Amino acid sequence: MAHADAAFGPLPEVGTHWRRLVENWAGRSRAGPAVSDSTSVTLEFAVPETGGVVTIRFMTTRKLLVAFMTDGHVLREDQLAPAAAAANAWNTEQLIPMLSVWDVRGPRPCLAGVCVLPLTSRMTPYDFEQLASDWAEHARHMFTRCQEVFRL
Repeated sequence: MAHADAAFGPLPEVGTHWRRLVENWAGRSRAGPAVSDSTSVTLEFAVPETGGVVTIRFMTTRKLLVAFMTDGHVLREDQLAPAAAAANAWNTEQLIPMLSVWDVRGPRPCLAGVCVLPLTSRMTPYDFEQLASDWAEHARHMFTRCQEVFRL
């Protein structure tokens, strides 16, 4: 039997309430205000270790809730190989978030992390907040490591 939550009733599918789950978590987290548009909800977290910020953009695909994370650092051409090495090292050792070099051929390549959750997942708002907080903490650690170890 599914447990109930006062705000949502029986354990809801994440896909049905993902915006409200993200926005509620944002209101209780260390993030700045959530910015919503028609396809996403975006938050920023300070990274005191580097003096920077991590931006997390939540959006959906047909089957997944995707949390796309970046520190906003645009990679120079001479940083692409060290960035690929950093992503390989992170993914081998940590795996979450998956780290990769995005937009390699575009005008603004960057390091980006990605976490996903099936839209059919069922969880309480509290459980979602714990998961999202873990993702944000992993992202903070990931980008700090990229800067400290790989100078990215």
